[in-house]
Amino acid sequence: MHVVLSTDDSTRTEAVGEALGSQLRVGDLVVLTGDLGTGKTTFTKGLARGLGVTDRVTSPTFTIVQEYDGTVPVAHVDVYRLERIQELHDFGFEELLETRVTVVEWGEAIALVLPRDRVDVRIEMDEARGDDARVLQIVPTGTSWNPRFAALEDALRPFGGA
Repeated sequence: MHVVLSTDDSTRTEAVGEALGSQLRVGDLVVLTGDLGTGKTTFTKGLARGLGVTDRVTSPTFTIVQEYDGTVPVAHVDVYRLERIQELHDFGFEELLETRVTVVEWGEAIALVLPRDRVDVRIEMDEARGDDARVLQIVPTGTSWNPRFAALEDALRPFGGA
């Protein structure tokens, strides 16, 4: 089960994030991968909006974790600067996973310690179509997504993801 779609600009990338966010609930984990500058934080802005967050969403590169209140609370985590897996435990990563939607940028760096039940989002630049064009691969895995996949496909259909 997966969805692959393209966006032409940051507004559309945010909108895809918002569509995914509309399908998430407390306890869900979203793992973002992609090179620097591909739009992970842009995607997260939309995702947070889909969960009712009205605050300005910023990159947690230097703070490691940004938390936002919305209809569903959101934790935005950037593990790029972590030196040891132990640092995840030090800032209460397990609690975040239980009490909100958690979005992890650079998640491939800690993939072995993440729950299997999650949504992996790979964002890649599509320079052949322009500087702002992206290809997004959205892969939900785990038992909680089996009954929810059809609704996710429906939410992504306006972006060519069905």
